[in-house]
Formats: sequence, C-alpha cells, structure tokens
Amino acid sequence: MKKTSKFTNNQKVHLKSTGELVTITKSMYVENMKRYSYILKEYPNTFYFEEELESN
Repeated sequence: MKKTSKFTNNQKVHLKSTGELVTITKSMYVENMKRYSYILKEYPNTFYFEEELESN
C-alpha cells in the first residue's frame, strides 16, 4: 500500500488547537508510528501530526 501525505509542502493549513494559519515546510513519514509528521514555517522546532492540522 502506497503511503500518501494528506498535506503538501508550502500548503497553508490551520492548527486545530488554536485556529492559527500556518505553512507546512516539510513532511516526513514516521515508519514506526505509521503516520506523517509535519514541520511548520512558523514553528520550525516542533513537529505536528496530521490529526493536529486541518486544511482551509
């Protein structure tokens, strides 16, 4: 089964917790957790999972 990311690099999304509009700079598949993580332009030292983000 091919792994596909819900979001793409440079896509603007909202943080579910705050509603803040942010930009994805990098996405990575975390093999042992079987899900994608994302690095945001606004918070480069923190990663987020798909469940924490929502598209516009």
